Amino acid sequence: MSRFSIFSILVFLAYSVQAQKLNTIDDDVLASITVNKTTEKIILDGQLNEAVWQSAKPATNFSQYIPSADVIAEGQTEVFMASDDKHLYIAVKCYTKGADFIVNSLKRDYGFFGTDNISFMLDTYSDKTNSFMFGINPYGVRREALVFGGGREGGNFLMSWDNKWDGNAKMYADFWIAEVAIPFSTLRFNDGAKKWRFNCYRYDTQLNEVSTWTNIPRNFIIANIGYMGDMIWEEPIKKQRKNVSLIPYISGGAFRDFENVDETKYNFRSGIGGDAKIGLTSGLNLDLTINPDFSQVEVDRQVTNLSRFEVFFPERRQFFLENADLFGSFGAGRVTPFFSRRIGVSLDTATDLNVQNRILYGARLSGKINDRLRVGLLNTQTAAQPENDLPSFNYTVATVEQNVFDRSSVAFIFVNKQAIKPADYGNTHQPYNRVAGVEYRLATSDNKWDGKLLYHQVFSPSEEKNKYFNMSYIAYNERKYRFEMAHLLVGNGYEPEAGFVARRDMLFLSPEASYNIFPENGKVTRHTIGFDLRHIYKLGQNEEDNLVLDGFNWIESRLETFWDIQFLNSSRLKVEGNYADFVLLNDFDPTRLQADSVFLAAGSRYKFASVGMTFSSDNRKDLSTRLSPTAGSFYNGIRAGINSQIKYRYKQYGTIALDVNYNYIKLDEPFVATNLWLIGPRLDLTFSKTLFLTTFVQYNNQLDNLNINARLQWRFQPASDFFLVFTDNYITDPFEQFGVRNRAFVAKMTYWFNI
Repeated sequence: MSRFSIFSILVFLAYSVQAQKLNTIDDDVLASITVNKTTEKIILDGQLNEAVWQSAKPATNFSQYIPSADVIAEGQTEVFMASDDKHLYIAVKCYTKGADFIVNSLKRDYGFFGTDNISFMLDTYSDKTNSFMFGINPYGVRREALVFGGGREGGNFLMSWDNKWDGNAKMYADFWIAEVAIPFSTLRFNDGAKKWRFNCYRYDTQLNEVSTWTNIPRNFIIANIGYMGDMIWEEPIKKQRKNVSLIPYISGGAFRDFENVDETKYNFRSGIGGDAKIGLTSGLNLDLTINPDFSQVEVDRQVTNLSRFEVFFPERRQFFLENADLFGSFGAGRVTPFFSRRIGVSLDTATDLNVQNRILYGARLSGKINDRLRVGLLNTQTAAQPENDLPSFNYTVATVEQNVFDRSSVAFIFVNKQAIKPADYGNTHQPYNRVAGVEYRLATSDNKWDGKLLYHQVFSPSEEKNKYFNMSYIAYNERKYRFEMAHLLVGNGYEPEAGFVARRDMLFLSPEASYNIFPENGKVTRHTIGFDLRHIYKLGQNEEDNLVLDGFNWIESRLETFWDIQFLNSSRLKVEGNYADFVLLNDFDPTRLQADSVFLAAGSRYKFASVGMTFSSDNRKDLSTRLSPTAGSFYNGIRAGINSQIKYRYKQYGTIALDVNYNYIKLDEPFVATNLWLIGPRLDLTFSKTLFLTTFVQYNNQLDNLNINARLQWRFQPASDFFLVFTDNYITDPFEQFGVRNRAFVAKMTYWFNI
């Protein structure tokens, strides 16, 4: 294994050096826009009456991204910029062919596709790696996000981030105008900077056109930070003298666990706490939280889990989001040394189920030291849980990221989970669990090459051996084709308790390739054909599994093929074929509903294949659908199912959607044929741009649960909210015992003070 790792490292470095030498971009040819200094009061009314807008030279000449790349956009856009001592102002005039503008709702944080809107990307450090995104639509509804990792993939987009800024819009006969004001206190930047990097992109539903200010090749996602122009400040930008925000909250609620026979009435609880954001420098921010409360965070969408591994859910809690990539971008997706959702969650030692663990406080220092150096330091403390024989835990994460070459970086991480007074509790926990790691992340200036090379090591009292994780990944992306090669080497002892590891004791090898076709005419705008081949080998270091496989051995191969077709009307069709051949290392019930004595035995080998497709209709229409049928062999039997959604939009006032996920599984006896249902109706109502109601129901017979969640949100001031949240869970099997499991009512108010 060590020889293989050394070989992969040498190959990676050879490609990396060559890629850095061959790929450069001449910054002198970039487009630019000037940010004019003004003392004039700008009213955000969508009318552009102010003198600064009348005299400013706009950025224009937008080009198409969809349907055809490298051509001038039919619906042109004009962008104006100005600033005073406290705000950056952006105004846009978006031309189109009529006044039939489409938005999904009046709710904040809308999706980009299927609705008229424009988004602004601000690379405030010109590092081509991180960016702020602000967006607005013709109704003046706003959204914001943090973009990291160069914006090279959809996962580099944090839409849950929230901050304080303002904007408005007005619609006209064949264009719409928007004006936004972004406080400098919301942004992070270098004091005295003379320019930032900037791009903006727009969706025009009437012309069915996506356009961008700087041209972005179709083989990259539209939020790619590698393609931007320059924002030239008429006067160098200065940081604010003080930049402190306080966000206190007060909450109260009633809770009852109906399955606990000793709990005969509702328990009433109240809470007070809050967050603070302190700008230590123009680029370095300190976030503090005391007794945080996340009751308003939307519950996770349930899934039907037919795999052998834990489901990964994204982080939604606001405290962990800003500069989240400094802490969460280490590792490789489902193998990572730090996963913030582990904080505030512990294991009920009686039921082996995850339960909430109260966070007492948290502090996070993160941001830029200079143009090329970022740092992060996170510390949180959770409460003890004597009922689960668990002490209080302290979590500390320290990271450093240094840019090298143009867009590449070297990064370090250290994670420590430390038990407080562990001797006072039993042996259901380790006194400490630590991880240290180093990574090199390749990203060339022309965006053609990207990759990662890393080594992580766990330090803990556990006697497990091989507590390491090594990975190399490299990809080449051209307009017509993309190639990727990755290897992961995960030792059996690599178990970071504050991280996420789907499987250990394995060598994973995966080549991928895809080919793009961009028709010049017709109803199709893009074809993508590709495959992903995966081979997994067991290292043979897990003594518990040696009865199945002794020593290093093959355990799994998978082949996934696809043909993805994107149509001119924004609908999409994807056809997939999958083949699997593997050995089970543990007893397993794919349905999770059979009797305890019914399972597929460890050591058995299975080969099965399936075909499937996904069709998504034109999401500009009031009624849209998504259908994903699949069928094929499954272990020693068959599986057929469909994952579908039908959604109806009523003007800008809201949507009603129904998600249905059905699977029929029939395996050889003694398995009983199983029908798995996951049904989720959802209602989103937007009474105004400040008052929203979201209600959804999730029935999941795999979990034997019916969940009802309703959330009313009133945004009475920018970034300040009042929430009412109702949550109900019911037991559903057997149906004659249908009854309440638990119920909660919560009211919470937050207010954002800038001091």
